[in-house]
Amino acid sequence: MNRRPLDREDPDRLYTVTRGRSEAGDDTLDLVALIVAEDEAEPGMQSEHATILRLCRHNPVAVVELSARLRLPVSVMKILLLDLRDMGRITVRHPSSAAAPAAYTADLETLKQVLVGLESI
Repeated sequence: MNRRPLDREDPDRLYTVTRGRSEAGDDTLDLVALIVAEDEAEPGMQSEHATILRLCRHNPVAVVELSARLRLPVSVMKILLLDLRDMGRITVRHPSSAAAPAAYTADLETLKQVLVGLESI
């Protein structure tokens, strides 16, 4: 059986990266939450924090994408992101919180017609 790179990850490294924490303790970060850096990386900063800030400096990046790019489990990424949020270095944007433009909102009658059409298929 071929082991995935994450399966070979040294658990001591993950323990060190999170400073021994195993849970984020905050459910506000979901996989598609967008992260925007509000600050530049500084010398002496934890390398993972600095990398996150560099990746999110010019464009919002989803939590799951950051996890993939840094090759860290999502649970570890959430802990790192909450650290940065608590320091005021990032902003978390939730795509579902953005209001839909009025032009794209469907009225109830249109939705009923779509449902009837789907049921007839």
